[in-house]
Amino acid sequence: MKKERDFLTHLEIYLAKRDGIDKLLKISRYASKFILASSVLPETLILNQRLKSFESSVGVSRKAFRLGKFVQDLNSLRNSNLDSNEEKVLSIIAYGGEGLYFFVEQFIWLTKSGLIDSKYAYRLQKISAWAEFIGYFGSISLKIKDLKVIIEWEKRLKSSIEIAMFRGDVFVEEMKEVKKVEEKKLTKKLSIVQDFADGLMALSDIRDGKGFISNPLLLASAGLLSALISTHKNWVSC
Repeated sequence: MKKERDFLTHLEIYLAKRDGIDKLLKISRYASKFILASSVLPETLILNQRLKSFESSVGVSRKAFRLGKFVQDLNSLRNSNLDSNEEKVLSIIAYGGEGLYFFVEQFIWLTKSGLIDSKYAYRLQKISAWAEFIGYFGSISLKIKDLKVIIEWEKRLKSSIEIAMFRGDVFVEEMKEVKKVEEKKLTKKLSIVQDFADGLMALSDIRDGKGFISNPLLLASAGLLSALISTHKNWVSC
């Protein structure tokens, strides 16, 4: 029987990964944004100013963790086995959009760090936001298709269990398989919710923070929700 890892060992493995640190920073940033947007702290309070400074600093720090991350999307696109032209197009949109987003984010970090003239920042941020939004459109479409396949798989398993019950056969393995499929279905649903939340923030960036979707509390809530879901996914997978 496989020995369960204790919490500290699991935490060490989690923190050794780039995404592990990045998602903890994301939680810190959007938790700060949520507190600031909810007006829990008076504007005059020194802690309010410190939270604003902390949130801004963490936002820049997170960009450093995206150096070279676009390669991940290139490999995902190159190694994907797709059955239809529709899936190929959606994969190009999903991985291509996200890959371009991560690639441009490197240059945004350099403008924030002062190595590149800040006059290019706005244009780069626009390209980044559009690439991210388009990437999420493709990603959500692919995940919805995957979810439909998982639901059909679950139905077939449950149907086979019902037949086994009627015949008086043993169905222990099928029950274990159903549990695994249900976990996959939940993970996929959470992943879709995360993409919608991140897509909402990208749309707000495209619109330069204008409109009802750019409400600070709404965006902070979306960012925090996305951060918690991605942290959970990374924790379970490592």
